Amino acid sequence: MSYDEKIISVETALDKLDSGDTIVTGLAAAEAREILMALHTIKDSVDTLTVTTCLPMASAEYFMNPEYKDTFLMDGWFYTKPMRKHQKNGNISYIPNHLHLAAVKRLDEVNPRVYIGNATPPDAHGYVSLSLSNVYERRIIDQAELVILEINPNLPRTFGDMALHVDDIDYMVKVDYDIPTLPDTIPNEKDKKIGALIADYINDGDCIQLGIGGIPNAVANALMGKKDLGIHTEMMTTGMMKLAKAGVITGKNKNLYPNKIVCTFALGTKELYDFMNDNPSIVIKDGHWVNDPYIIGLNDNQISINTTIEIDLTGQCASESLGTVQYSGTGGQADTAIGAQRSKNGKSFIALYSTTSVYNKEKDQRETISKIVPILKPGAAVTLSRNDVDYVVTEYGVAKLRGTNLKERVNRLINIAHPNFRDELRQKAIEMNYIQR
Repeated sequence: MSYDEKIISVETALDKLDSGDTIVTGLAAAEAREILMALHTIKDSVDTLTVTTCLPMASAEYFMNPEYKDTFLMDGWFYTKPMRKHQKNGNISYIPNHLHLAAVKRLDEVNPRVYIGNATPPDAHGYVSLSLSNVYERRIIDQAELVILEINPNLPRTFGDMALHVDDIDYMVKVDYDIPTLPDTIPNEKDKKIGALIADYINDGDCIQLGIGGIPNAVANALMGKKDLGIHTEMMTTGMMKLAKAGVITGKNKNLYPNKIVCTFALGTKELYDFMNDNPSIVIKDGHWVNDPYIIGLNDNQISINTTIEIDLTGQCASESLGTVQYSGTGGQADTAIGAQRSKNGKSFIALYSTTSVYNKEKDQRETISKIVPILKPGAAVTLSRNDVDYVVTEYGVAKLRGTNLKERVNRLINIAHPNFRDELRQKAIEMNYIQR
């Protein structure tokens, strides 16, 4: 089949889906937006379709509208706000995973018939670029019976394991929408304090991994005075791009891919995407390799920086759920935290504010609570076990937990809790027999 014969409309793409299909789409900005936004229109022609997603950006009717809950199911490796809001419909389910094993383990259980995602237009040699993610995309493409890609000229052409020949694509849909972006969050004062505390532990020549949000952005800002940092990270961010443009990132001391930025997906501003376009210094590799703790540990001086929702006095981190309610996902938190600690001179940081504001239904008002707690909320998923926690940071300081006993870590975590809650936490720790006074 020629290239021109493979070009179809969204409507024709939808006609190729069958009842009972399991469909996988790309992560975040790599998803097939136009197909997903129109998926609900085939409700009357299919019985049940399951869509597997990760960090989905499109607010699509097929999973948001309860009218379609019996026809379309959604499995997610990582939730976003629309998924959190609409999981009450009953057709959304979380797949527990470490990101580097997400596709590997899921393929042991399910063999998806269809992959839908996006890619750049083909080059002169007939190769498209998968552009912004290869966490699991190429692995699923190689297994799928039917591959349909939205071809978007606005996507950056990237390098690594991103090239796919048009002969390996069954059908293509030409689109021209703006690529989803993630705002560059401006750090607040708490973020800046936490960022400065972490930056003090990072040395010239270290290799870093950062996530998204105010705290990671504050860390990036605080690193502007460093030299020759490297990047081996799950996610390429706008903050990392700024460091690279400022000359802070050179990667000259990395063990793996020296002088290159290594990631498995990217999400950020349009400026980030423009920076990545045709940039040979950025290498996007299979997430099964990038996020493997063993691989991460091969870089000396690897630094991992992640955030959490709450942490108990023994060091257990609940980073993905509020009690039994799924909020986000494990993602690469355990991958990168454990990998960094395998690294020679590596360090892993878990950062969080000391408090948060929540709505108290009984009092009908908002109240401030501690995020360092005696015990996690009932049913909370432990994203990072206490065995794997290294440094914990709040705006009140740094608690080093590596190698500590329960008494030592309880005292250190109380010392970085908000002062208003320290006495209460200490009393609870005594009652639980963690400490004696």
